[in-house]
Amino acid sequence: MPKLNLVGSSRPKGGETEKITINLGPIDLGQIDLLVEEGFYSNRTDLIRTAIRNQLALHAQVVTETVTRRAMVLGVQHFSRQDLEAAQAAHEQLDIHVLGLASIAADVPPELAAATVASVVVLGAFHASPAVKAALAGRIS
Repeated sequence: MPKLNLVGSSRPKGGETEKITINLGPIDLGQIDLLVEEGFYSNRTDLIRTAIRNQLALHAQVVTETVTRRAMVLGVQHFSRQDLEAAQAAHEQLDIHVLGLASIAADVPPELAAATVASVVVLGAFHASPAVKAALAGRIS
């Protein structure tokens, strides 16, 4: 089965995208190529992104209700070193629950992350240094 690489993220912010790989059968891939050749889409990725956006629009209400029920942030949430230092000073633990992109700044030491982040649940992408991810490994689901 041919593999097709595309960059995924229905609404990239500031160039933020994640690459995904999907497997398609030769008939599906041929139909995609035909639609591209006929000018309906500029390339394979354009068709697949459009199809994904259409499905997400179809299920938008379910997504919204689930995000609300799970108390998640929808979109991008970034934690700076100052954010985590403020949480530590206030003796607070952060629960990072994001549908989209969650990130922890590169200058955050693993010890600070471990002291201030209680849990990480991300549907999408989680960006942090390898050391921070290792320090939070038991808290990421």
